Amino acid sequence: MTREPSVSPSDQGRALWLSTLAFTVCFAVWTIFSIIGVQIKKDLALNDTQFGLLVGTPILTGSLIRLVLGIWADQYGGRIVYTLVMLAAALATFLLTFAYDYTTFLIAALGVGIAGGSFAVGIAYTSKWFPKEKQGTALGIFGAGNVGAAVTKFLAPVVMVAYGWKTVAIVWALALVVMAVVFFAMTKDDPDLAARKASGAKPEPMSAMMEPLKNLQVWRFSLYYFFVFGGFVALALWLPRYYVGVYGLDIVTAGLLGAAYSVPGSIFRVLGGTLSDKIGARKVMYWTFIGSVICT
Repeated sequence: MTREPSVSPSDQGRALWLSTLAFTVCFAVWTIFSIIGVQIKKDLALNDTQFGLLVGTPILTGSLIRLVLGIWADQYGGRIVYTLVMLAAALATFLLTFAYDYTTFLIAALGVGIAGGSFAVGIAYTSKWFPKEKQGTALGIFGAGNVGAAVTKFLAPVVMVAYGWKTVAIVWALALVVMAVVFFAMTKDDPDLAARKASGAKPEPMSAMMEPLKNLQVWRFSLYYFFVFGGFVALALWLPRYYVGVYGLDIVTAGLLGAAYSVPGSIFRVLGGTLSDKIGARKVMYWTFIGSVICT
């Protein structure tokens, strides 16, 4: 991966922090059903299975589209793809307010899930601004955007209690639009894309981009991520409803307790990334597995 020597620290910092902020907003939208889903469950008289499917649908979409979005980010640049992802997710989140039955809510939830695909785009965009020896720290900081789940748990219950769940969806959609505009206006094309444009080279075809899927190691690490991140997201989505249903807490208190889980999980990403640069990612990964098993 070739980088232009003209890349400045200010450009690196701008790309990193704006990408992280954008991911925070996207993650807040991606987990919106953890809060508004509690009220929707009540309004539609859903059982727990139906509720679980509703809150899990955006996660399904956001996970499946990451492969395609990651490839597009490499082909056309993370800056434009990231912006379009945010705008598409904003539209879907706004249209959520027009859902009127369980089926239409599920369809809308599929669209909301686009926000989750931002992770693959942001990783692709951010990593190209930093040399290999600093990518762990940079991507750890970017990954801390998971704190968006806590943002939703902190703020969405207050907005929902005061103005209703539809207002939450509208405000979160507007936040995505504003973030998309700010991100596109204040960032630059990544160094790889800029160099390719300058040389007139064409992006690699989709077939070439799919080559890593032939590597067994890719699937192995995907399986690791499936369990670790899957567990994080599952609890982040389910805890508010669990606190309301089992302990009879109000949604605001349940949201605060749920946020207490999401915040540390996000902060540890920064530590994990930094340690990966210093002592190696594999060692940190196995430490994480062992620690998770003990704590569980």
